[in-house]
Amino acid sequence: MTTLSKSIQGGEFLIRETEAQDVFIPEQFSEEQKMMAQACQDFIDTEITPNIEEIDSMKNPDLVPFIFKKAGELGLLGISVPEQYGGMGMSFNTSMLIADIIGAAGSFSTTYGAHTGIGTLPILYYGTEDQKQKYLPKLATGEWAACYCLTEPDAGSDANSGKTKATLSEDGKHYLINGQKMWISNAGFADLFIVFAKIENDKNLTAFIVEKTFGGITMNEEEKKMGIKGSSTRQVFFNDCKVPVENMLSERQNGFKIAVNILNIGRVKLGAGVLGGVRTVTSLAVKYSTERKQFGVSINSFGAVKRMLAEMATRTYVSESLCYRAGQDIEDRMDALAAEGMPDAEAKLKALEQFAIEAAIAKVHGSEVLDFVVDQGVQVYGGMGYSADAPMERAYRDARISRIYEGTNEINRMLMVGMLLKRAMKGEINLFEPAMAVSNELTSVPSFDTMDTSELFAAEKEVIKKLKKVFLMVGGKAAMALQDRIEEEQEVMMNLADVMIEIYAIESAILRTEKLVGIQGEEACKQQIAMSQVYLTEAVDKINAAAKEAIASFTKGDEQKVMLMGLKRYTKMDLINTKELRRQIADYMIEAGKYPF
Repeated sequence: MTTLSKSIQGGEFLIRETEAQDVFIPEQFSEEQKMMAQACQDFIDTEITPNIEEIDSMKNPDLVPFIFKKAGELGLLGISVPEQYGGMGMSFNTSMLIADIIGAAGSFSTTYGAHTGIGTLPILYYGTEDQKQKYLPKLATGEWAACYCLTEPDAGSDANSGKTKATLSEDGKHYLINGQKMWISNAGFADLFIVFAKIENDKNLTAFIVEKTFGGITMNEEEKKMGIKGSSTRQVFFNDCKVPVENMLSERQNGFKIAVNILNIGRVKLGAGVLGGVRTVTSLAVKYSTERKQFGVSINSFGAVKRMLAEMATRTYVSESLCYRAGQDIEDRMDALAAEGMPDAEAKLKALEQFAIEAAIAKVHGSEVLDFVVDQGVQVYGGMGYSADAPMERAYRDARISRIYEGTNEINRMLMVGMLLKRAMKGEINLFEPAMAVSNELTSVPSFDTMDTSELFAAEKEVIKKLKKVFLMVGGKAAMALQDRIEEEQEVMMNLADVMIEIYAIESAILRTEKLVGIQGEEACKQQIAMSQVYLTEAVDKINAAAKEAIASFTKGDEQKVMLMGLKRYTKMDLINTKELRRQIADYMIEAGKYPF
């Protein structure tokens, strides 16, 4: 078991080297975990795929609740819920795996995620023992469906500005909740609502567990949405909704903290939750490119199509790598905190808070890979990609929401940089010392020592070390130059976030491949090596562009010239023939007839 002193902390990937043996890779899942994933896939194949049109039409309002209850009977709704509350009590990374597989279920993946994540976990992590005993068994088995009522018409990203009020009754036994919530997933058939409201003139929100039977709850009709049409989304109105005082969740004014911590879970789960869809779309594109003939040959014999297929696979592989790395780091931290005597729920929350940066990275990277893959999928299908009779049209529409919910990608980018800088200012992470060392290095004579590149990935790891110096150079200088104003410079924050994301992504892919080579041998991992090398080339270019834009925005004169010279030094790498590598990857996919990794 990992001890707290040894284990990496959130954000430390920027200043610490990680060994391949210290990361978890999806190829390591146990037989039990694989069986659970297969059960989930079987559920999708039998219950979702044959009914996908009817689910999306929403003409049968009983269909989704019926399928939802079947998921509960199979245990899929109670993966994270301990056995004593009627769940399966499985590990955090197992819950990531199930979120991954269910990601191929279209609209139902939103239904599933809203219930098992933001609908159930606030009670699991913040509820009293009585609240857990009363509600969790119903939620774990699917007897009850849950939803999460945070967003309001004027309170989206700024959730704490919500106007919903909770007023204590004269006899002190109930709170009367009044207000409006919008974009509430599962609202149409939910039995239980996690509701956020302010008591009197409190600065912060308080959370409540509200049963539908309490009364005073009305709803608008189902929202007409661009995508995820089969998931229930409604506005919810609370009119003197009478909630017993014992249904306050946690303490007064702790609602905003609950919302933030539950969103951390939602973000990393969303990173995993796109993967099933991404793999499905990629496999469909491979299959169609084989069947579709132009000029007398399959279109996948053309270099342009091979490039698209290889890029789809490469980005999917990278996103898988970083999601399960983050998931296991969170799980290891949970176990280490619990082993030191921290109560289970508190240990879980503390671990998730610790890796909030990586959770945000997983959300942003995963949702943007999904967007890229569905876009390329439409392109591979050509005209048929635009037809509602082919699967790409739905995938394209459904994917778009992922960059918005659990906090927009723009908000998440600024959050990850802001969190890192705050931790550095508090001394929780030693960021400024390495940043100063890089700053001093810029004015020193560069070393021309040759290194031994005979070992697998030695050269690539050297490039990653230098990419970390790019972040320290630009981030350190931005923090010094902009000081308290840095959070107002949102463009710079997003530039720095892009550098962070690409460093974490490529390092995760390289470490996964290195570990896999150690298990299977280099010959068996040729395509994984190729994907890692292709992505490294792309990551270097993205980091160079983001850093250059940031440097231009807050430096000038000689200082700018020195930093640009440093950027050139730190983003220098040997040219790689990515065309041949992509063709190699695509040929392997075409032979397999699917995403085969």
